[in-house]
Amino acid sequence: MKDLTQGSVTRHILGMAAPIAAGMVFQTLYYLVDLYFVAGLGDTAIAGVSAAGNATFLVFALTQVLGVGTVALISHAAGRKDREEATLIFNQSVVLSAVVGVTSLVGGYALIGSYMRTVAADEATVAAGVSYLYWFMPGLALQFAMVAMSSALRGTGIVRPTILVQIVTVLLNIVLAPVLIAGWLTGRPLGVAGAGLASSIAIAAGVVLLGLYFARLETFVTLRRDLWRPQLRSWRRMLGVGLPAGGELVLMFVYMAFVYWAIRGFGADAQAGYGVGSRIMQAIFLPAMAVAFAAGPVAGQNFGARHPQRVRATFVAAAWISTGVMLALTVLMRLEPRWLVAAFTDDVEVIALGATFLKIASLNFVAQGLIFTCSSMFQGLGDTRPALLSTGTRLVTFVLPVVWLSGQPFFRIEHLWYLWVATVTLQALTSLVLLRLQLRSRLPQLAPVVQPG
Repeated sequence: MKDLTQGSVTRHILGMAAPIAAGMVFQTLYYLVDLYFVAGLGDTAIAGVSAAGNATFLVFALTQVLGVGTVALISHAAGRKDREEATLIFNQSVVLSAVVGVTSLVGGYALIGSYMRTVAADEATVAAGVSYLYWFMPGLALQFAMVAMSSALRGTGIVRPTILVQIVTVLLNIVLAPVLIAGWLTGRPLGVAGAGLASSIAIAAGVVLLGLYFARLETFVTLRRDLWRPQLRSWRRMLGVGLPAGGELVLMFVYMAFVYWAIRGFGADAQAGYGVGSRIMQAIFLPAMAVAFAAGPVAGQNFGARHPQRVRATFVAAAWISTGVMLALTVLMRLEPRWLVAAFTDDVEVIALGATFLKIASLNFVAQGLIFTCSSMFQGLGDTRPALLSTGTRLVTFVLPVVWLSGQPFFRIEHLWYLWVATVTLQALTSLVLLRLQLRSRLPQLAPVVQPG
């Protein structure tokens, strides 16, 4: 365990954010490797894997539920130096991950065919998607165990072992992808099935490595078989914190899907431009997201340790760091974003549309960084409902005006992006107000009780 209740709050945040950002970069490479080799199989393979990839979003939302609940409760216990409570939550998280993982695996295999026939354009695409998911489902199921262990470590202030394991899994996937997908060395290409199998093997290796770390090196939270009997009270506590966070992720998925619907009338180039631009934007957000992910455990430990001033200091430090990073990225995008888009496509129209999106959307980079920070603070406080409410507000304020705008003769795609900026700014203000209310209502309760003398 790393004690985050002593020393510089800013140093703690930066110390955790750097390896978290590195892990995110490697995680991005993980998907790019698969995409590169799958792209060599043709349009049908790309379409099948892309359609199948949408199904994995549900799994990631479920892992978010587990991960956020685990980080919050373990960080609170770590702040109180309550090793028994932290160990109990960790072991119950592992048990819950096993239950949900097996359920997801069985349900996934039962629904793969039906799902692909619903979303795919033709039988060839259906076949590609089914083949990919058939071999990727074990890896998706194992993600729950990976998240349970990595979240437990993050709650105790330790992130480097998780990042090292992520790097190993990415490197393993990079090695396996050409071997299994394209048949390098073996002469037996498995196609899209190889992409799914490579990912599953890499994830399985990561789970084994993290398991070995807990078995041999970790001392604050440990695996204990006597704590593996399901305890519904602990599950309810984890889900109480995690479910709103998972719901927030689902609402974001709905939001992004609605954007695709809203711009469909502008043609495939517009959707491609937005698709490339949004992925670039997600990569740009990595530093601010890393800062936010680091702020959660710092706030959580100090909340558990009853240090209200350090909880406030965590928000202030994370907000300033995030704002500084996002301001620099805003300037970069306002100057000339075309070169970034051009790195992914040579279509002139797509480049122009993607660059326009990035240039306008950059106006809310600072606001988005504050949203990340507030969401992480809500996790640290152990109540993620305000973050869900904030995201829901953004969805409503965006969807209703777009439905009206899309039917107007003067509607241009730039109107959509400016509305995007306005609603993100409104969400940031909503998050800040909700966080202030949370801090004002909950932090006074942390003040030590003064005994009459």
